[in-house]
Amino acid sequence: MSSPELPDYAVRNRTYWSARESYYAEAGRRNWASEEIRWGIFGNPESETRALPELEGIDAIELGCGTAYFSSWLARRGARVVGVDLSPVQLERARRFQTEFELEFPLIEANAETVPLAGESFDLALSEYGASIWCDPYRWVPEAARLLRPGGRLVFMRNSTLAVLCSDDAGNAHEELQRPQLGLHRMDWSEPEGDGTDFHIGHGEWIDLLRANGFEIERLIELFASADATTHPYWSYVSAEWAKRWPAEEIWVARKQTPA
Repeated sequence: MSSPELPDYAVRNRTYWSARESYYAEAGRRNWASEEIRWGIFGNPESETRALPELEGIDAIELGCGTAYFSSWLARRGARVVGVDLSPVQLERARRFQTEFELEFPLIEANAETVPLAGESFDLALSEYGASIWCDPYRWVPEAARLLRPGGRLVFMRNSTLAVLCSDDAGNAHEELQRPQLGLHRMDWSEPEGDGTDFHIGHGEWIDLLRANGFEIERLIELFASADATTHPYWSYVSAEWAKRWPAEEIWVARKQTPA
């Protein structure tokens, strides 16, 4: 997909993540080597979180897969998985990991808001800090609904709304509110490594958006850091001490309703 066809924020984000590929390569390798599925910056184990459905034999798509470590976890558990990402550099690293760990599955370079695959092809659409924050929810959620079969699940993880509201312009979480929730949606930012765009909306808007696209909300899982967690060396914008008191991240689980 050529740059002129992409929204401006998608071009910004692709450039940013392509430039940062080597920065996250080692974290990607560690996750590819891990046997346990873990969520988010504090590694909440799926064995406790229980956000995912039974994976054996299902068709799954990861929207914004990056180095595709989460896709590798799904594939090892019997899912027929496809990874989608906008950055060719990130996907090249994912292919290297596929060779290194001897586990292959399709990887597609595409915007998660417009995936070049047939509708109703998947039982699970997943995003862990991929489309869930880097794409416009009013575009990627309808696309996820299109890709899912009736009864299929959408599972996505994002920064918690509280963490977003407590974060300053540099992205660091405080104990006090730093921004209004009214008008929360697109957030453009700059840092020495490049420019990017996140998307965040409040819980009420998420509920309305999911329902408008035919989803029944099954769970909202708020993730806290464990008692022995330490601040992550890479993603230190929210400290472990903050996340032990307030949810730093949240996982939404929704099922595409079957037409009556």
